Amino acid sequence: MKKRDWIGLLFPRRCPVCHEAVEERGQLCCQVCRLKLPYVRGVFCQKCGKPLLSGAEEYCRDCAKKPHRYRRGRAPFLYDPVMRSSIARFKYGGRREYAAFYAEEILRSCGREIRLWNAQALVPIPLHPSRRRKRGYNQAELLARELSRRTGIPVDERLLLRTKKTKAQKELNDQERLENLKHAFSVRKGRTSPERIIIVDDIYTTGSTIDEAAGTLAANGARSVYFLCICVGRDQ
Repeated sequence: MKKRDWIGLLFPRRCPVCHEAVEERGQLCCQVCRLKLPYVRGVFCQKCGKPLLSGAEEYCRDCAKKPHRYRRGRAPFLYDPVMRSSIARFKYGGRREYAAFYAEEILRSCGREIRLWNAQALVPIPLHPSRRRKRGYNQAELLARELSRRTGIPVDERLLLRTKKTKAQKELNDQERLENLKHAFSVRKGRTSPERIIIVDDIYTTGSTIDEAAGTLAANGARSVYFLCICVGRDQ
């Protein structure tokens, strides 16, 4: 038996939905669990990718009422209780292997857009150094590396820096989120942003994090900034 097979027997891959060992070896998710996944289906916002309530609209209510600093973004899943639990284990429970499944689903759902964007770099949203030390890894960087492996787009995890230790966004209202992220990022000294960038993160809700990062990159040379996430919130 090959070493990889032994490792698979001793440390089986966990399903990102049920957290049990994946039923069929070689798969990234249990087949039955795929039926529980909240895919973004039908019409969606042409700016942020949130599902729309009406096919007559082009943008969600959030994107229709305020400008964003990025050009466009997509995600394959809606942020519901199933994905909330999955991403929590990915971020805080050490389930780094989930990144492969998330990347596969992003490419399955958003591959056409990724090709059209013709990006020169994938830039993961960075963690503050203290938070990274505590967690041991940056989940956005893991996801970006899996996307890079499948697309050939290089990852530049050293371009964008987190210069401010922010509060958890989920605890804040819209205005507090903006203040919380103000001046939270910078571009590493001596670096210039590539012209076409895809920012990579786990969740998109109001867009405050992506907007602040996109603005920082644009101020340092980026002309077209897009984003890819695992999940988007609902249209509010």
